[in-house]
Amino acid sequence: MSSVTIRPARVDEQPALESLQPRASLANPGDRESLLAHPEAIALPVEQLEAGAVYLAEADGATVGFAALLRRADGNAQLDALFVDPSAWRRGIGRALVNHCAGRARDWGSPVLFVVGNPHAEAFYQSCGFVIVGSEATLFGPALLLQRIL
Repeated sequence: MSSVTIRPARVDEQPALESLQPRASLANPGDRESLLAHPEAIALPVEQLEAGAVYLAEADGATVGFAALLRRADGNAQLDALFVDPSAWRRGIGRALVNHCAGRARDWGSPVLFVVGNPHAEAFYQSCGFVIVGSEATLFGPALLLQRIL
């Protein structure tokens, strides 16, 4: 795989991103059961795309992942989505997307980047500089609340 480019996703790319999301989730044993029970969870709000808050990772002309970044009411930012195509796992794309979003959040003036992550993703997020600060209830069950100081 050649170098990865990260850029804002376009609204017309919404269907492709929404098809990547279940591929990534269903390939992960920790997500499969919950996603099959709640297929309605696969949605990428067009408002996030219109706001320029969704970042797409491309390699060799193909979409290999995406992340969404939200502004929180407390002045911080939240990583709202992070998905990498299973064919591109373990190549640094997830980490590149996290780091890109951290940079954007810093540009916004956010001192902290939060993420609500599945417990099986804990090691990944910790390797990206996040620490656990609590837990949250989600549609898929208990999740970790993690933060990364920017």
